[in-house]
Amino acid sequence: MVSQSLPRGPRLQRLLPSLVLAGMLSACATISFERDTETSGTFYSEAWAFTIFAWDFPKESIQIARDNVFDAGLSNLDVTSVRTTPYLGWWDWLLDIVGLRKTVLTGTWGFSGEQLRKEKAAGTPLLGS
Repeated sequence: MVSQSLPRGPRLQRLLPSLVLAGMLSACATISFERDTETSGTFYSEAWAFTIFAWDFPKESIQIARDNVFDAGLSNLDVTSVRTTPYLGWWDWLLDIVGLRKTVLTGTWGFSGEQLRKEKAAGTPLLGS
């Protein structure tokens, strides 16, 4: 019995590496947390998204970065800086044809000792208490 396989044309062989690369690039994200006190610290979240014909894969880079931060479940998150690159201003529509975007979020989480003292002195209840 002779086994038959699907014919592989040169077009498919050229397309496959591009598809694999696009898939790998579409899921790139990192997050790191640094503790400043027992109850607070800073975070850094970075995400990449691949765009083709105005569709972002797997979703917009800013949304991926935000999801990573908020999925950590830390209290009192405060995003202090958002930077999406490249940003071309009016020409940004060119990146909607085919492009890669990177977003970096930085900020703080938790309650610092000074913040806790101010809230206790003012009689303001803390979140969740």
